[in-house]
Amino acid sequence: MNERQNEILRMLIGQSNHYILVRNITDQVQCSEKTVRNDLKAIQHYLEGISSAELIRKPGLGVCLEVNEEDEKKLFGLLHSTDATSSDQEDERRVIQIAYHLLMDTTPVTSQDFMSRFYVSKAIIKRDIEKIETWLKRFDITLGTRQKVGLTLEGTEKNKRSALSRLSEMVNHPALIHDFMKDQFSSAEFKVVNTELKEVQRKYALRFTDESFERIVLHTLLMIKRTKLGQIISISEEERLFLLKKTEYRWAVDFSEKLEPFFSIRFPDKEKAYLTLHFLGGKYRSQKDTLNQSFQDDNPILLKVMSMLVERVSQSTNIDFKKDRELREGLNVHLHSTLNRLEHGLPVSNVMLHEIKKMYPYMFDQLMLSLGDINQSLALDIPEEEAAYLTLHFQSSLERIKNQHLTTTKVVLVCHMGIGMSQLLRTKIERKFYSVNVLGSIAKSELQDFLCKQEVDLVISTISLPEIKVPHIVVSPLLENSDEERLEQWLKQDKRSFKRSPEESILLKYTNPFVVFLQQDETSKYEIIKKLAASLYSKGYVEKEYIESTMIRERMSATAIGAGIAIPHGHPDLIKQSAIGIATLKEPIEWGVEKVSLVFLLAVNNEEQKEVKHLFSEISSLSEDPRKVQSLIVQQDIMNFLSVFKNE
Repeated sequence: MNERQNEILRMLIGQSNHYILVRNITDQVQCSEKTVRNDLKAIQHYLEGISSAELIRKPGLGVCLEVNEEDEKKLFGLLHSTDATSSDQEDERRVIQIAYHLLMDTTPVTSQDFMSRFYVSKAIIKRDIEKIETWLKRFDITLGTRQKVGLTLEGTEKNKRSALSRLSEMVNHPALIHDFMKDQFSSAEFKVVNTELKEVQRKYALRFTDESFERIVLHTLLMIKRTKLGQIISISEEERLFLLKKTEYRWAVDFSEKLEPFFSIRFPDKEKAYLTLHFLGGKYRSQKDTLNQSFQDDNPILLKVMSMLVERVSQSTNIDFKKDRELREGLNVHLHSTLNRLEHGLPVSNVMLHEIKKMYPYMFDQLMLSLGDINQSLALDIPEEEAAYLTLHFQSSLERIKNQHLTTTKVVLVCHMGIGMSQLLRTKIERKFYSVNVLGSIAKSELQDFLCKQEVDLVISTISLPEIKVPHIVVSPLLENSDEERLEQWLKQDKRSFKRSPEESILLKYTNPFVVFLQQDETSKYEIIKKLAASLYSKGYVEKEYIESTMIRERMSATAIGAGIAIPHGHPDLIKQSAIGIATLKEPIEWGVEKVSLVFLLAVNNEEQKEVKHLFSEISSLSEDPRKVQSLIVQQDIMNFLSVFKNE
């Protein structure tokens, strides 16, 4: 949809399930009724593809968007995403295939080849190639054109394989890559690699997460295909000798030698060393204490990073995380993988990054603040993707601390998407419901054994399960509203749990009319951040250096939290008196992968931690209320704007 149609849809969402006169829409968007009628047809077509929402038109009443609460939130989020006008899945399949062939082919290929293969115009292929070229730069791969030869790639084999394994990051529907990759290898090839990797797990008592298991399978299949093409990995002799001493090298050798007869191939030593890196960077479901200790012996900086992290987050949140043994065990396993991946230049990705930032903005911010200090002290570069994973560990710890004495409904989670997504699901459930004791998160294959050993009241699963004696509910990994309602209904029947009640608003306590700016014209996030920070400085709320610190923090990680809202902030040590600067924008501006219309510049002292948490919770709740956000965005008067925050 175009921008005018997006604006009309925003208006309809702001007054959903109520009629709006068409002439009121024409006045707002400054166009004819005929144009609006055509736009409404386009909007209806757009809605049919993504939700159950429907446009109802009645003479004399106008037009009404009939939509349930869940779809309303989804639509509002899409309108404030930079992906809102992205190409459809067919376009994305083509982009994936072109990128794959460019990376895999050992000889140049021409645009005409792709035009013939996909039956599309030269202009479309050119657009696809430009998108791929931009994406490849992230991996230090250059896409060039040689006259009368075709398209060629310049880059190391290591970077090409990294790009091949992360094709899903180039599109808006990552699930497409799973089907595509399955088509590149035979079912027999998949079966052999899966079977032999499971045998390695059994032999060495390993328990990779589903995510890591699938990643190693994919890397192995790509390694086989690239080796057969004569495209051998390049790795320094020093690094190869270093990896030879690792326990994981024995796993890699054992695994690769089992594969050689089936694939009629001999893996060079450098390929075995490279495979060792992926075992080193793998994530585990759980580990014995002895293996945890071996992690620390193997990587001396691990204990230092973990101790500094727990200490700093405890200080900044005023919550004692140091006594939570489960947190330390989880961090030990997770940071072992993280530090290995960073040390050996393996990519760190997190498909849940933006979802985690939206759900837990307060904890994520505390992790970013702590990691900033740790990175500087230890000369590391732990990125925001890892901050998001660590947020889940600390959020889970926080819920354990809160619910230490509540053990009524015993729940086990079955999640097929690895530790990150299972932690996200777990913390969502624990945040929403009191008296739920999550006993653990396991794979589907472990369920029967778990039920034999543990007393369980309810199984919550992200995939369908066979018939079991214990009650079970299948939910989305992101726990949608409909899932939450079904879970609440079951728990009410169980009579052992109840839902958390909302807290009262305190946002107005830190806001005054002199630092509120409505309908601003800025087109860059840094412009509006600087304007708000300078305003707080001029009113005496912050030190002058606070202005620059807000820019530094924003460059570390975009502060958009969804629904058109951003919460930039600087270092708390530079705050004299707590205050919040607010701005709305005439036109949404790009803010990372989001589009933002409502900005809260947060300058709140660490000494007021209880209210800081409450504030983040309130803003997070606001992001789940599209009507309220839209009401704020369209306000012209400051006092009317502030009155929206008052409790109803």
